[in-house]
Amino acid sequence: MTDRDVFEYALLRVVPRVERGECFNAGVVVYCRARSFVAARTHLDEARLAALDPAADVAGVRAALRAVEGVCLGGDAAGQAAGDDAGRRFRWLIAPRSTVVQPGPVHTGLTADPEAEVERLLDLLVR
Repeated sequence: MTDRDVFEYALLRVVPRVERGECFNAGVVVYCRARSFVAARTHLDEARLAALDPAADVAGVRAALRAVEGVCLGGDAAGQAAGDDAGRRFRWLIAPRSTVVQPGPVHTGLTADPEAEVERLLDLLVR
């Protein structure tokens, strides 16, 4: 049996018109405390975005999604969160906010490979 660790994840939702509440999944953020691991992967479906809001700022949404990936990477890409550990960066990213890119609720699971889990969840829940 392989060693598995608890991980947490949240979906990233695009809500082009916050007042309408319509959304679709555009990414996932995964955190595994035991491995000091945090990562995000995103995939923007531009056709879905246009269906919900033909005037949506596609470049702005892409930039917001890339920013989440950057915070997970740490270092210079994380901006003010550069000095924070993986857990603090994850908690900051999953904090509720009323913007076009929003985190969903946090879920948990067990994994032997957090990096593979990010890709699996992206394929399963986003693409």
